[in-house]
Amino acid sequence: MTTTTRTQTSVKSPAQGKNTGRWRMSPRARKANLLLHLIVSITWLGLDIGLLALTITGLATEDPQTLRAAYISMRLFGDLLLIPAGLLTLVTGVVLALGTHWGLTRHYWVLVKVVLTLTAFTLTIFALRPGLHEAAEAAIATPLDDTGPDMLYAPIVSLAMYVTMAVLSVFKPWSRTPWAR
Repeated sequence: MTTTTRTQTSVKSPAQGKNTGRWRMSPRARKANLLLHLIVSITWLGLDIGLLALTITGLATEDPQTLRAAYISMRLFGDLLLIPAGLLTLVTGVVLALGTHWGLTRHYWVLVKVVLTLTAFTLTIFALRPGLHEAAEAAIATPLDDTGPDMLYAPIVSLAMYVTMAVLSVFKPWSRTPWAR
């Protein structure tokens, strides 16, 4: 049975036999959103692995041209690819949480994923991108400035966050939050 409340469709939960008052996506919409979420999440992870590879290349090379190419490429990743991938990951994840039985704040694993995604996206905008720009400018400078191993921290930290989010998605640990009602 369906009823309409404040432009949201209430769905009768088969398990409870009650009207839950929550909007749910149709199975087709959920699958499409889940597929998009997986694609953009994997893209964000792949971009981070690419940044890590370029950073290691830049730190390990003795060739100034290779170093310049690596760091300029990293700036392009930050300017053109990271923000859209991060934003789409965040939006599709929130839509999935709100449109499914998991909810945004009903389960700790979902809440932790949202917080990690928001943190990673915020750090990408306010810390990683400026760092990529500084490294690219240092690589372009003559004589070549040494950017040092500090460039490794951002891709390693974000890689750890993305892997943690993937583990949470698969294993769904912990119990429900106090807001699960």
